[in-house]
Amino acid sequence: MSQAKPTDRSAKVALGVSGGIAAYKAVEVLRGLQRAGCEVRVGMTKRACEFIQPLTFKALSGSHVVVDDYAPDNPDPIAHITFSQSVDLFIVAPATANIIAKFANGIADDFLSSTYLASSAPVLIAPAMNTNMLQHPATQRNLQRLREDGVVIVEPDAGEMACGTIGPGRLSEPDCIVKAALDLLGPSAKQDLRGERVLITVGATREEIDPVRFISNRSSGKMGFALAEAARRRGAEVTVVTGVTTASPPRDVRIISATSAEAMSQAVRKEVGNASVFIGAAAVADYRPVQRAENKIKKSQDELTLTLEKTPDVLTQVAAQRHNGMLVIGFAAETENVIANALTKLRNKKLDAIVANDVSRSDAGFDTATNAVTIFTRENENPITLPLMSKAATADRILDVVVSLRSQTAKA
Repeated sequence: MSQAKPTDRSAKVALGVSGGIAAYKAVEVLRGLQRAGCEVRVGMTKRACEFIQPLTFKALSGSHVVVDDYAPDNPDPIAHITFSQSVDLFIVAPATANIIAKFANGIADDFLSSTYLASSAPVLIAPAMNTNMLQHPATQRNLQRLREDGVVIVEPDAGEMACGTIGPGRLSEPDCIVKAALDLLGPSAKQDLRGERVLITVGATREEIDPVRFISNRSSGKMGFALAEAARRRGAEVTVVTGVTTASPPRDVRIISATSAEAMSQAVRKEVGNASVFIGAAAVADYRPVQRAENKIKKSQDELTLTLEKTPDVLTQVAAQRHNGMLVIGFAAETENVIANALTKLRNKKLDAIVANDVSRSDAGFDTATNAVTIFTRENENPITLPLMSKAATADRILDVVVSLRSQTAKA
């Protein structure tokens, strides 16, 4: 397969949808590609139309959805040629066992299979099917043949299927499919943060009581690292000052370790002069012991009294010392009065935007793969309320706000 050609224009993507229950998730793939700046056209099999209507994709993409080259309403009678040869990437999600078999064996009896044979662009497929169908030797042979032909495969997840079967075969998460697509596109994807130097704080700080014990906040680092990954993908130069995390850092970003609030404050002061965007996603401990014991405190008393003092407020320091149009974005992790507390923080710290999340929820915030946030900006306190979604998708929506804020400062 040929490689996508780097270009300054928006990447053009063909999204194929085949007939499985996971077809509705293709909408999320489409929206994720659009958020990354891609121009997306959609083609469907006839069976896919039994699960989701072409009108849905037409409304979101703004383009005619091709199901049959020869349909009377099709404006292009050789769409499988023009559709496939004018794009930078051809994606099929979900890819059923049937469409995989057609691709692997050169059968071209519908629009998607004809498009595959006519395509000179890289091809990415995301299989989704019953576990037994996936594990059948015929399907495994077909997938292996496609790999040998250069097709990139986003492996399906394991879980409970619509049919009740539990095992591998569930469509991979849409943001994972989008990430794989953008990695394939490389520079041909629109990079709306190109030229920005983004500094992000991530994870929790630890304030030592003695050589063994410490005070800390809860944070896995997943949200901050998702922001770093998304910003890098969208063209920014990214530096991360990280406390303690359980999540793995992304590739191709500069990492600076800082365990305590003081160490994080010093690292940020050193780096912020070169930043154009600062995002404070770390859970910085608000207090630390006035004195750290040199040796382990023995458990010889029923009670232990600690005298605490405030730690440096990294976000306030950055906002107060901003320079040359630098944007400052904060987070407000709250358990009550979420909106009121976030707005107070936005105003008092003079931030450009704040991301508020209710960390009392079990499905959002700490140690989860998903988040549900509300974003306020300095000029417009009408909230941008996001539904529960993956932290990768949340990161892109937050960065969309950064791009919008930058556009506003450029016009000022």
